[in-house]
Amino acid sequence: MSASTKCWYLYLLRCADGSLYTGITVDLERRFSEHQDVDGKGKGAKALRGKGPLKLVFNEQIESHSQALKLEYRIKQLNKADKENLIRQGNGLQIFFDDVGS
Repeated sequence: MSASTKCWYLYLLRCADGSLYTGITVDLERRFSEHQDVDGKGKGAKALRGKGPLKLVFNEQIESHSQALKLEYRIKQLNKADKENLIRQGNGLQIFFDDVGS
Protein backbone atom coordinates (compact mmCIF):
# COMPACT_ATOMS: atom_id res chain seq x y z
CA MET A 1 0.00 0.00 0.00
CA SER A 2 1.49 3.34 -1.00
CA ALA A 3 1.64 6.37 1.30
CA SER A 4 -1.04 8.10 -0.76
CA THR A 5 -3.60 5.30 -0.19
CA LYS A 6 -3.04 4.90 3.56
CA CYS A 7 -5.41 6.34 6.07
CA TRP A 8 -3.85 9.39 7.75
CA TYR A 9 -4.61 10.96 11.11
CA LEU A 10 -4.19 14.53 12.20
CA TYR A 11 -3.79 14.85 15.96
CA LEU A 12 -3.24 17.37 18.74
CA LEU A 13 -1.43 16.59 21.97
CA ARG A 14 -1.59 18.59 25.17
CA CYS A 15 1.70 18.86 27.05
CA ALA A 16 2.02 19.10 30.83
CA ASP A 17 2.66 22.85 30.49
CA GLY A 18 -0.64 23.28 28.61
CA SER A 19 0.92 23.83 25.20
CA LEU A 20 -0.46 22.03 22.15
CA TYR A 21 1.42 20.01 19.55
CA THR A 22 -0.02 19.19 16.12
CA GLY A 23 1.10 16.28 13.96
CA ILE A 24 0.08 13.71 11.35
CA THR A 25 0.66 9.96 11.16
CA VAL A 26 -0.65 6.74 9.65
CA ASP A 27 -0.46 4.92 13.02
CA LEU A 28 -1.79 7.05 15.85
CA GLU A 29 -1.10 4.59 18.67
CA ARG A 30 2.51 3.99 17.57
CA ARG A 31 3.22 7.70 17.10
CA PHE A 32 1.77 8.61 20.48
CA SER A 33 4.00 5.97 22.10
CA GLU A 34 7.01 7.35 20.24
CA HIS A 35 6.25 10.86 21.47
CA GLN A 36 6.05 9.55 25.03
CA ASP A 37 9.36 7.70 24.43
CA VAL A 38 7.89 4.52 25.91
CA ASP A 39 10.66 2.36 24.42
CA GLY A 40 13.49 4.81 25.20
CA LYS A 41 14.51 5.09 21.53
CA GLY A 42 13.89 8.84 21.24
CA LYS A 43 11.78 8.63 18.06
CA GLY A 44 9.27 11.27 19.19
CA ALA A 45 9.34 14.92 18.17
CA LYS A 46 12.20 16.90 19.72
CA ALA A 47 9.73 19.68 20.51
CA LEU A 48 7.98 17.36 22.98
CA ARG A 49 11.00 16.14 24.92
CA GLY A 50 10.66 16.91 28.61
CA LYS A 51 7.10 18.20 28.18
CA GLY A 52 5.27 15.09 29.38
CA PRO A 53 3.00 13.67 30.39
CA LEU A 54 1.25 14.04 27.07
CA LYS A 55 -2.46 13.69 26.43
CA LEU A 56 -4.13 13.06 23.08
CA VAL A 57 -6.88 15.70 22.94
CA PHE A 58 -7.93 15.60 19.28
CA ASN A 59 -7.62 13.27 16.31
CA GLU A 60 -9.32 13.03 12.97
CA GLN A 61 -9.01 10.59 10.11
CA ILE A 62 -7.90 12.25 6.85
CA GLU A 63 -8.31 10.87 3.32
CA SER A 64 -4.83 11.50 1.94
CA HIS A 65 -1.29 12.46 2.89
CA SER A 66 -1.59 15.65 0.86
CA GLN A 67 -4.75 16.73 2.65
CA ALA A 68 -3.25 15.80 6.04
CA LEU A 69 -0.19 17.97 5.34
CA LYS A 70 -2.35 20.92 4.30
CA LEU A 71 -4.55 20.65 7.39
CA GLU A 72 -1.55 20.24 9.70
CA TYR A 73 -0.04 23.42 8.28
CA ARG A 74 -3.31 25.34 8.65
CA ILE A 75 -3.79 24.23 12.26
CA LYS A 76 -0.23 25.17 13.14
CA GLN A 77 -1.05 28.69 11.91
CA LEU A 78 -3.97 29.03 14.36
CA ASN A 79 -3.56 30.78 17.68
CA LYS A 80 -4.01 28.74 20.85
CA ALA A 81 -7.56 29.97 21.47
CA ASP A 82 -8.63 28.76 18.03
CA LYS A 83 -6.94 25.39 18.60
CA GLU A 84 -8.75 25.08 21.94
CA ASN A 85 -12.02 25.84 20.15
CA LEU A 86 -11.28 23.10 17.60
CA ILE A 87 -10.68 20.65 20.45
CA ARG A 88 -13.88 21.71 22.25
CA GLN A 89 -16.00 21.46 19.11
CA GLY A 90 -14.62 18.02 18.33
CA ASN A 91 -16.93 17.67 15.36
CA GLY A 92 -14.58 17.64 12.42
CA LEU A 93 -12.09 19.79 10.64
CA GLN A 94 -14.24 20.59 7.62
CA ILE A 95 -16.14 23.17 9.66
CA PHE A 96 -12.89 25.09 10.03
CA PHE A 97 -11.25 24.34 6.68
CA ASP A 98 -13.83 23.78 3.95
CA ASP A 99 -11.39 24.91 1.28
CA VAL A 100 -8.81 22.16 1.86
CA GLY A 101 -9.31 19.50 -0.80
CA SER A 102 -7.49 16.25 -1.36
